[in-house]
Amino acid sequence: MADKTIKEHAESFAGKKVLDYLGEDPDRNLPKLMDWVDRFDVNDLFISQRKVFRNILDNPDGNWYQLIKSLWTDIDVDVRKTFFNNFIVNTSLIGCRRQEKAKEKYQCNIPWAILMDPTSACNLSCIGCWAAEYGNKLNMSYETLDDIINQGKKVGTYMYIYSGGEPLVRKKDIIRLCDAHPDCEFLSFTNATLIDEDFANEMLRVKNFVPAISIEGFEEETDFRRGKGTYQKIIQAMEILKKKKLPFGISCCYTNKNTEIIGSEEYIDDMIEKGAKFAWFFTYMPVGMDAVPELMASSSQREFMYHQLRKFRETKKIFTMDFWNDGEYVNGCIAGGRNYLHINANGDIEPCAFIHYSDSSIYDKTLLEAYQAPLFMQYHQHQPFNENHLRPCPLLDNPGALTNMIETSKAKSTDFQNPENVVELSSKCKKAADHWAPVAENLWKNAHSQV
Repeated sequence: MADKTIKEHAESFAGKKVLDYLGEDPDRNLPKLMDWVDRFDVNDLFISQRKVFRNILDNPDGNWYQLIKSLWTDIDVDVRKTFFNNFIVNTSLIGCRRQEKAKEKYQCNIPWAILMDPTSACNLSCIGCWAAEYGNKLNMSYETLDDIINQGKKVGTYMYIYSGGEPLVRKKDIIRLCDAHPDCEFLSFTNATLIDEDFANEMLRVKNFVPAISIEGFEEETDFRRGKGTYQKIIQAMEILKKKKLPFGISCCYTNKNTEIIGSEEYIDDMIEKGAKFAWFFTYMPVGMDAVPELMASSSQREFMYHQLRKFRETKKIFTMDFWNDGEYVNGCIAGGRNYLHINANGDIEPCAFIHYSDSSIYDKTLLEAYQAPLFMQYHQHQPFNENHLRPCPLLDNPGALTNMIETSKAKSTDFQNPENVVELSSKCKKAADHWAPVAENLWKNAHSQV
């Protein structure tokens, strides 16, 4: 672990011992794990999360407790231990404390996670995806990716997420990075069509890589956007991962074509049965000159997802997150380094995977210099963009907010083929923002009148 202090060495050692002690009896030992977390969270960085987990442990018949227990029955023991150590000890306890110190010292955002694109290449050509335009033209070298991780760990970032393109086009380098940084947890958005027995065996060996499989619903919905035969290849990959007791989740983009499907109990139950432990939901964003604004979900569909996911959290054995509708749990927008950022395959350091503008490159600035550069400081100064955290996004939910930040910071479009003017991009989202605003206000008032 980069520049680990004596105290962090001791905490890491203690954490591994505690996780070993959990053994094969979670019912007896999970409460003892929480005692250890309480003792080491001396600054109360996770006081609300600790309270939530205490409530979970007090309800052994609940869906959340059953999800946690399934990590013992469904996941390889060494993979489980590595995940707990990297996520609870390194990413959360040690990492977040480093982040807080760095935020105070440098007066800027420091991210919990870094999303980065090893390549723009992809073996699919999905409708409405900007990566489909680029082809195999942009790549970051292994050395560059390794340097990003080393820089990030110094200020407390131990979670790294790959996107693209299709990250598994670079599967050898991804496994090599897992080997080089066993103290980090790696996750990848992937279409899963390149997951085979050999790669699954490598995942078992390194133990710190988790796929988030992009799937649009059942066969008809998935093949509509991703191409005929894609769904069956995804199901085959899920079968391999489940057989080898490897954790995985799903990544779902909801559009006006599939919202009612991926928000249905039938679909969620099917994904749980196939082995998914988490589900990340995104609403379709019309980013890129060849985007399809007509695919954007309506305000009523977004409201439908708001209610469905909150219901599932009370009933389903899967962890779900909606990166727009869950803004209330993270106080609004998480981009611009506040919780995460994006580095594209050209090395441009962007505030968000959906905000393709930058004033910094990994090739001429350090991460810390980028965090302190004008664009990220605009995010730092203006977050949250709305006191109603159901309207978190400066692009989708708050017309003019992104335009002002881009123009003030003089950031440039990072689309190397068809640079997109921020005013034109924002105009594609204004109708959706106007329709969502009254719905969000009503939901927000109802939720907070009950508190």
